[in-house]
Amino acid sequence: MNTLISIIIIFGLLVFIHELGHLIFAKRAGILCREFAIGFGPKLFSFKKDETVYTIRLLPLGGFVRMAGEDPEMIEIKPGYQIGLVFTPTGKVKDIVINNKSKHPNARVITVEKIDLEHQLFIQGYDEDNEFRTYYVDPKADYIYDEQRTQIAPHNRQFGSKTLSQRAIAIFAGPFMNFALAAVILMAFSLIQGMPVNKPIVGDVIPDGAAIEAGLQKGDLVVAIDGKPLETWDDLTSVIQKSPNQELTFMINRNGEVFSVAIVPDERIGVNEQKDGFIGVYPPTEFALFGSIMFGLTQTYEYIVLIIESLGMLITGQFTLDHLSGPVGIYNYTGQAAEMGILVLMQWAAILSVNLGIINLLPLPALDGGRLIFIGLEAVRGKPIDPQKEGIVHFVGFALLMLLMLVVTWNDINKFFL
Repeated sequence: MNTLISIIIIFGLLVFIHELGHLIFAKRAGILCREFAIGFGPKLFSFKKDETVYTIRLLPLGGFVRMAGEDPEMIEIKPGYQIGLVFTPTGKVKDIVINNKSKHPNARVITVEKIDLEHQLFIQGYDEDNEFRTYYVDPKADYIYDEQRTQIAPHNRQFGSKTLSQRAIAIFAGPFMNFALAAVILMAFSLIQGMPVNKPIVGDVIPDGAAIEAGLQKGDLVVAIDGKPLETWDDLTSVIQKSPNQELTFMINRNGEVFSVAIVPDERIGVNEQKDGFIGVYPPTEFALFGSIMFGLTQTYEYIVLIIESLGMLITGQFTLDHLSGPVGIYNYTGQAAEMGILVLMQWAAILSVNLGIINLLPLPALDGGRLIFIGLEAVRGKPIDPQKEGIVHFVGFALLMLLMLVVTWNDINKFFL
């Protein structure tokens, strides 16, 4: 249950922040955002605020912001159609009733002759007295179809009408918000845990280690090892790691009293399968706002670099698809992190947030990176790619991504359950 709750909270937060980035910068550019959704499939919950419907959907596999102009309009009104019009006090059309007109007795029914809801915003047609009339439409008018309202999208409110930079920023804002979230989580982690102090001072001693057996205590200053003076914690760990199973002479300053003690570092397997020495001590920590901010930023950067390097290894064949994890693997690892405590879970959430940002920036159709590629091509060509062709490419890309997800999910099932 803890695993399920953790994954719902973490994944929900990551998707929410990602889509919120798209929403904020799209709205700032003046793009009509019709829906902000967490999940896919049937709606479980929804409410409308201003121009946007906020929904939670059944399948927790991501989210989306539906911007006007990215998809063909679902409602098309042609000459000869009969529609109902409801007006504002100033005489502009505020509601366009497509069907069930009997439920809107105050609507004026007309037969459409000509209609433009993108540029000039007018409707021309014949009323019930067979008189030809022209009606001007409010830019925020709604279609009403099956009693569901959908706001019209004048051209200047559509995604494609905005500048290349505005569109690129609206797309890039999603991954950027994931990086920002990771930095904030890591800043909070540092404020709770404390920042390691880079001085050769014993902050804590673990039970059953070589340090405690030699009598080292919290607060001891390690002045030198084998006569070599130490300035930083990094100096201390460097000497210890290079000396597994070798006796070292530590010069200790404890409250002004200086003495020497012999310690033999234990051995453990470190990075790249090499043998490292360790004695079981941790550095002291301090609580500093500026240090925590810098920790959050630098650690986020290091995660970004690490994930990009891992993707490079996947491309060059140093990693295989078997090393990738899908929803099942993420669920399993989240459970392990939850069992280890809130601080480990926070670090794991930051790693997942950076992963989500990086993956979305890959130049693949259906991802933010793929959409940025099309914007880049438009900048080079001087004209946009045909929307239908772009839509087909994104659809095929989405299908391939779903296939990849099935493959890595099967790998996860084999890895953890079979």
